[in-house]
Amino acid sequence: MRENIIEIFSSIQGEGKYVGCRQVFVRLEGCNLDCTYCDTENEIGRHPTCMVEMPAGSHELHSYANPLSIETVAALVAQVAGDVPHHSLSVTGGEPLLHVPFIRALKERVPLPIFLETNGTLHDALARCIDCVSYISMDIKLPGVLSHPVWDAHARFLEIARTKDVYVKVVVAAETREDEVRTAARMVAETAPDVLLILQPVTPYGGCTAPTPARLLALQQIALVHVPDVRVIPQTHRMMDLL
Repeated sequence: MRENIIEIFSSIQGEGKYVGCRQVFVRLEGCNLDCTYCDTENEIGRHPTCMVEMPAGSHELHSYANPLSIETVAALVAQVAGDVPHHSLSVTGGEPLLHVPFIRALKERVPLPIFLETNGTLHDALARCIDCVSYISMDIKLPGVLSHPVWDAHARFLEIARTKDVYVKVVVAAETREDEVRTAARMVAETAPDVLLILQPVTPYGGCTAPTPARLLALQQIALVHVPDVRVIPQTHRMMDLL
């Protein structure tokens, strides 16, 4: 089995519930969505080489010709992890659930728990690998950043994901509509009321503008009407110049 891998590195989780935890990251190509604020070049076939940062935090990148075998990926994960205890292996993208056979094969070869970072729409794919995933960082993509709403796909995804350690993340900008945040919170409350909901202020990109402090607090207030645990957490790795 071979896959095109964008990058492999060891760093801290910069977003969400497990912010600050040390992880190894494997970033895969391809995504089924096209969000306006996306800051990742993930188009399939656009990465002739996989970039591997060693040592961690050095920004020294070593290239490996794609596609990589599953054995090579597992060996590189072990190499970048070294003897440092890691919380988990973050499989990210793009959308990693486009690569279910790869995720299953990687789990068989890497001792770390799998931490899935996903846009939360490919529920059928999640069902095919839920048994080998320990943690799920699930995005809710608001209609304002997409060409069409995906509420039903999100609800079906969360219904499966709730059996694991999952949290839900919504990226919010100055342009984010209150009714969309309200709908997202209601969907979480109706599907998995005990799940943590995180509002993540957008890192300005592609014409998106970060919300003001007052706007952030107003959006959190709206969500708290429906979900008991709503936290505002920014992208912290960007603040520290980490991958």
